[in-house]
Amino acid sequence: MDLAILRALQRRGRMTHAELSDHVNLSPSACHRRVQRLEASGVIRDYVALINPRAVGRVTTVFVEIKLQGQSNEILDAFEKAVTRVPDVLECHLMAGTADYLLKVVARDSEDFARIHRQHLSRLPGVAQMESSFALKTVHKTTALPL
Repeated sequence: MDLAILRALQRRGRMTHAELSDHVNLSPSACHRRVQRLEASGVIRDYVALINPRAVGRVTTVFVEIKLQGQSNEILDAFEKAVTRVPDVLECHLMAGTADYLLKVVARDSEDFARIHRQHLSRLPGVAQMESSFALKTVHKTTALPL
């Protein structure tokens, strides 16, 4: 039942408890209790509005591989703290492989990315090398986890 609730909320997070209870064939009070339990346990972390990037002029997605000067806790911690303050970075992942981190950055265009690179990315602590790849087209994108 919890998985059915989660699947429904991933598709339409704004549905009312009454709509959700109808959708999963559960009484409204039982459904509400389950949702509250999922929220309290951290399974449901947040509710958000998904913004159309084109509607707000953020049409360019760039993936940036970052190699750091070293792997000490101090270098990693300083980088991670600083990268969370760059508003154009949507995601930052610590990686296994050739890059230490992989960033997903959104920009208005290539000139805007150049500004982001100059003003923010090149100033991140501990960075030894960066390699940027521009996405030409988004073929598939979802926020829904497979359940």
